[in-house]
Amino acid sequence: MTTLRLDDLRQYSDVLRSRSGDPMTIRFVEPRDAEELQNYFRSLSTGSRYNRFLGAMSELSKSQLEHFTHVGEGERFSVVATMNVDGFETIVGEARYAFHADAGSLEFGLSIHDRWQGHGIGSSLLKNLECRTAAFGAERLFGDTLRSNDAMIALARKSGYAFTHNPDDWKLVRFEKHIDAAPKDIPCASWKLAAEQIVHPAAM
Repeated sequence: MTTLRLDDLRQYSDVLRSRSGDPMTIRFVEPRDAEELQNYFRSLSTGSRYNRFLGAMSELSKSQLEHFTHVGEGERFSVVATMNVDGFETIVGEARYAFHADAGSLEFGLSIHDRWQGHGIGSSLLKNLECRTAAFGAERLFGDTLRSNDAMIALARKSGYAFTHNPDDWKLVRFEKHIDAAPKDIPCASWKLAAEQIVHPAAM
């Protein structure tokens, strides 16, 4: 089990920049985000939803939404990338990941809203996931996507991921990256702190 302080999720937020320099926050999903997160998925194009969930889906089911908005259950976590758009905090991307302690790995899936693709948000989100992987002490970050998902494959290739076959489904391709960073070297401030807390929980 991880030793994250899930009673105060805000301490694990990071403020990054889009390609144009606009501030972007990557933070854990909270229960208050349920309606906004559902609206985000509904507003994705049919193709983007298909790629994200590896099949046809118009929205999250009630149980899926519950899982997305309750961080840490079963070592599964959801994050959103948000930006200020016309004075409102707006979800422009999301990711969900699972920590597999026995395998020393983090498995993830993500999406970027169609309107915000091409703004560097996907690259920033991937970098942040690498920080989270290192903070957990995991050494491998991986995901699966449809072989037809050219955008995700291009993003993973640009970000230095290696490709292999998915062992269970020929329609999917797996991309993975070895992560090797000591807590002091993690480039995300909040996750450098988290790594120190995980390594030295008595100091929390």
